[in-house]
Amino acid sequence: MPRVAATARLQSIDALRGFVMVVMLLDHVRETFFLHMQVGDPVDARTVLPALFFTRLLSTICAPVFVALTGLSAWLYGQKHSRAELSGFLLRRGVFLLLLEISFVSFAWSARFPPQTIWLQVIWAIGVSMICLAGAVHLSRTVVVALGLAIVCGHNLLDGIVLAPGDAFYVPWALLHQRAAFDLAGITIKTTYPVLPWIGVILLGYGMGPWFGRGADPVVRQRRLLLLGVGLVAGFVLLRMLNLYGDRPWVDAGTLLRTVIGFLALTKYPPSLLFLMSTLGVGALLLVLFERARWPQVIGPLATLGSAPMFYYLLHLYVLRVGYLVALAVSGPNDGDLFVLGHLGWIWACYAVLVVALYFPTRWFAGVKQRRRDIAWLKYL
Repeated sequence: MPRVAATARLQSIDALRGFVMVVMLLDHVRETFFLHMQVGDPVDARTVLPALFFTRLLSTICAPVFVALTGLSAWLYGQKHSRAELSGFLLRRGVFLLLLEISFVSFAWSARFPPQTIWLQVIWAIGVSMICLAGAVHLSRTVVVALGLAIVCGHNLLDGIVLAPGDAFYVPWALLHQRAAFDLAGITIKTTYPVLPWIGVILLGYGMGPWFGRGADPVVRQRRLLLLGVGLVAGFVLLRMLNLYGDRPWVDAGTLLRTVIGFLALTKYPPSLLFLMSTLGVGALLLVLFERARWPQVIGPLATLGSAPMFYYLLHLYVLRVGYLVALAVSGPNDGDLFVLGHLGWIWACYAVLVVALYFPTRWFAGVKQRRRDIAWLKYL
């Protein structure tokens, strides 16, 4: 019985990570083939196409849940290694991710070398967060959780600090909390994912680790996750209705649908308190669902994808970029200098095909990763 419980515990983590990867694919298909209809941050509830908004909304859980699971996975890794070994691994992995972001990931988005623009996106944010966690693991769990809560709950107090190019500390502030751009050696650097809130999220994910320890009661863990998820979602609704703190205010947009969109339209860059409460709350509830579920035909494939997340991430980016360039070469631009799919339904159709197509190479690599534990670098993917 303990073995079954441990298997369900660990598989649920991989399954949630795999679910996040699958949902992420939809948003990246949209960003590749639907660029003629951009969405803002947060979206303008008065003008956005509702179908586009809800398509985008599905993907909002991806980054927060993945970063939190990164912290949780770090705690689990630390149960089999010394604190020094854990810190060293996080540091090496973090640096690896930073280098990966500015090289292979950046090239996948632009297909230009040398690059004219480098976007510091989610892989960059995870890398910086892991480096910070490498230092934080030497602190007590209480301090780690307190720091995480202080960052996640308090960083919106800093929203009023907006620096301009040429101001002192403009570049570090852009990296930390202000979505901006700056020039470095003739290359435009865009801080799509300011890192401060993500550091708080990874700290909280790490602090949740003891709930998943070998001796932890799964019933108690699931109850805690359920209370956490419901509490975060309910807290989000209450705080959002008060319209006092945690994100930009929402307003009556004229119709019920538009007002609901405005209520749910939250700031991701950097993620607001309300954005993180809603998405992490849903993530906690999904974790309970995946641990309790007895759907091996669903949980198994998701866990397979979640066991090789970096391979899947890089693979899907390059498949999308090659697919876009082929479509552009064959059909030519059909919206300015872009090739776009004119209807959102085609985005969903392409997404459905790619979900299936990307599963098989990822399953193969996950098998290689499982069999070849003697190859140290595989654990970075």
